[in-house]
Amino acid sequence: QVQLVESGGGLVQAGGSLRLSCAASGSIVSINVMGWYRQAPGNKREFVASMATGGTTGYADSVKGRFTISRDNAKNTLYLQMNSLKSDDTAVYYCNFRKVSWPTTDYWGQGTQVTVSS
Repeated sequence: QVQLVESGGGLVQAGGSLRLSCAASGSIVSINVMGWYRQAPGNKREFVASMATGGTTGYADSVKGRFTISRDNAKNTLYLQMNSLKSDDTAVYYCNFRKVSWPTTDYWGQGTQVTVSS
C-alpha cells in the first residue's frame, strides 16, 4: 500500500501562484510514475502532469508553460508549481502514484482544493 498526502492548496487571485506538495509513504517501489490530476465540479477527473522516477515529464496542453512538476525521490515527495493561475484551474487536485510493474496499481491522495478567483 502507498499513502499519499497532499498539501498547499488554497485561494488565490487570477495570475497568482501556488505550490502543491504530495508526500508518499508505505510500499514505495523504485520504478514508478507520480502525477497530478484535477476534478472541477461537474467534470471528470483529468490529467494535469506526471513525472517518472527517471525524470520524464508530461503535461496537459492546458497547463504547459504555466505549471512545473518536480519530485524529490529521496523524500518521496512530488511538487506542482502553478503560475499564472486562471479561474479554469479551479478544482480539487489529486496526487497519483502508479506502480508500473505488474500488476500496475494506482494510488490516490485525498485531494486538495485550489480556488482561483477572477
